[in-house]
Amino acid sequence: MKTYLPAKFLIERDPERCIRCQVCVNQCTFDSHYYDAEDDEVRSYEESCVGCHRCVLFCPTKALTIRSNPLDYRDNYNWRPEVIEDIIRQAETGGVLLTGMGDDKGQRIYWDHLVLNASQVTNPSIDPLREPMELTTYLGQKPERVELHADLSLKTELAPQVRLEVPVMFAAMSYGAVSLNVHESLARAATEMGTLWNTGEGGLHPKLYKYGSNTIVQVASGRFGVHPEYLDVARVVEIKIGQGAKPGIGGHLPGEKVSLEVSMTRMIPQGTDALSPAPQHDIYSIEDLAQLVWALKEATNYTKPVSVKIAAVHNSAAIASGMVRAGADIIVLDGLRGSTGAAPKIIRDNVGIPIEMALASVDSRLRQEGIRNQTSIVVSGGIRNSGDVAKAIALGADAVYIGTAALIALGCTVCQQCHTGKCAWGICTTDLALTRRVNPDIGARRLANLLRGWSLELKDILGGMGVNALESLRGNRFHLRGVGLTDTELEILGVRMAGS
Repeated sequence: MKTYLPAKFLIERDPERCIRCQVCVNQCTFDSHYYDAEDDEVRSYEESCVGCHRCVLFCPTKALTIRSNPLDYRDNYNWRPEVIEDIIRQAETGGVLLTGMGDDKGQRIYWDHLVLNASQVTNPSIDPLREPMELTTYLGQKPERVELHADLSLKTELAPQVRLEVPVMFAAMSYGAVSLNVHESLARAATEMGTLWNTGEGGLHPKLYKYGSNTIVQVASGRFGVHPEYLDVARVVEIKIGQGAKPGIGGHLPGEKVSLEVSMTRMIPQGTDALSPAPQHDIYSIEDLAQLVWALKEATNYTKPVSVKIAAVHNSAAIASGMVRAGADIIVLDGLRGSTGAAPKIIRDNVGIPIEMALASVDSRLRQEGIRNQTSIVVSGGIRNSGDVAKAIALGADAVYIGTAALIALGCTVCQQCHTGKCAWGICTTDLALTRRVNPDIGARRLANLLRGWSLELKDILGGMGVNALESLRGNRFHLRGVGLTDTELEILGVRMAGS
């Protein structure tokens, strides 16, 4: 017996405006619209609609409206419609429910409960339009002290450093999970804005090698696309242990998305599922991690920082301490709200902790142990705007990754169907007919515009605080106050209550 679920969205078509041009039919990748030639009408399968709104945007006569279907289940706070529908789907399939993007549940967003300080009389503000403001950030190990020669040249030997003109980088999104045009957009925007983008665990297409000086390459458990040239071309090498959307489990790229070019880049057979093991089978201790860190440094002639990425979990601080002692130049923390192309829904929504808590605890632990200068901290997982960036830096981050925000800039409407490979916006797909919907020229410009706008806002924030350099804000929690938080939350974050 099959139980049919009600449509999540209602498609309303104004018959007086509809000219039966079939643009909606051609634009919808989920077959929610079809043309009935016999009646000369365009009709809809509402059960297929995912609410991506592409048909609404492209309808030339504005004849379409998409709105949520007010499901009329009996009210029950515990047995909500989503819970009921998930049980029905698993009863029908016996499988794991997959989803895309990040956790959409109601966990507290601590960025929204933190406010920043501002200058008034005794500490005057700074006008960023008329006075220099410094956003430049350097990632990598820093020495405890610097010694100079008599001629004032640098005597202390520095570990490899990476200069960022803006403390925002594009997060790991692998080729196959997203299209090549998305990768090119990210690479070009990062190059233009003096920051970095991350290949994810899917290797690097040869077309993008020319952007290597602004590229972070990943070495994940599946070792997809990892070879000497891949490591040599990069600016940073990142070991991926875990990610915020699915802590403790491996990656999965469905075979339907493994096209010929994806297979060649990842070095796997075309059309086969790309399954990353949950653990890296050569890492079962901090000592094992250290061996891989130093192996990658050796493989790249000690010219590149090595980063290690973990999901934010309850013992992140202790893990981070070990990672620093293992030689990691950069630590990446990916929080509960981190996104993905495909993850088990139950893992995405229930495993991990918010990035704000992980960041505060890691920064505090490394400072207490006197090793904070030996690494840089990068955070990701739900960074939405420049205000979140400023608060993250005040909590102790050196820089942030953005993933979902970057995809939204490219046209994503967060319909959470990334795992299907049918992305109507041409972002999370390898279907060549769809990938053309992302124009790298336009995509790179939109991403660069986003970073440029955030940079201007960060300068305004710093100026309003009476600070002329990002370095003065980093880890300075005195500039933060909490609103509507418990004493325990304030203690973990290391901030005081507003008004105190």
